[in-house]
Amino acid sequence: MFLEKLENLKKYPSDLILLIVAAIGIVILLTINILIFGPLAYSGGMYGILDFEFAWTEEQILTIFDFWGTEEMTAQAAGVYWDFLYIVGYTVPLFALILLISRKLNDNMLNIGLYMSLTPIIAGIFDIMENINLLIMLNEGSEFASFVPLIASLSATIKFGFLIVGAIFLLVALILLVIEKIKK
Repeated sequence: MFLEKLENLKKYPSDLILLIVAAIGIVILLTINILIFGPLAYSGGMYGILDFEFAWTEEQILTIFDFWGTEEMTAQAAGVYWDFLYIVGYTVPLFALILLISRKLNDNMLNIGLYMSLTPIIAGIFDIMENINLLIMLNEGSEFASFVPLIASLSATIKFGFLIVGAIFLLVALILLVIEKIKK
């Protein structure tokens, strides 16, 4: 059943719909980056959101929280809530563009592209898990379970891994498409 659904992606949704949803996703991504994450990145001082995502241990989290203080923790929590919408801003365009470019290549690349189009969706799932654990820490202060930072950091690592794999595939597929067009 899953393979049948995946096979349907060879034709549906249409290329136009893929382009439209990719554009909408990019608008969401850019808007949140400019209006929310840009200012938030500079508010944390020495520690930013990536330091928080990859803190790994309770001790590192508490060091960051001591530096941030209550006001910054509240601001960072708001940023994490915005990140749930941001997930749409990167998963949808990357999914749509991988699928769109893959459809323009040979059948072997299309078949690989079908699976690779799932990488941003998987990344988004791990981002949700990461966000939930970040919010647990931000909302509970120093009272969170000691394994929560590990889950958050592991989820962030897996998320970025899937995003990198998807982005590299998209770049390679795009290069192959340009080479194919040049040859014609």
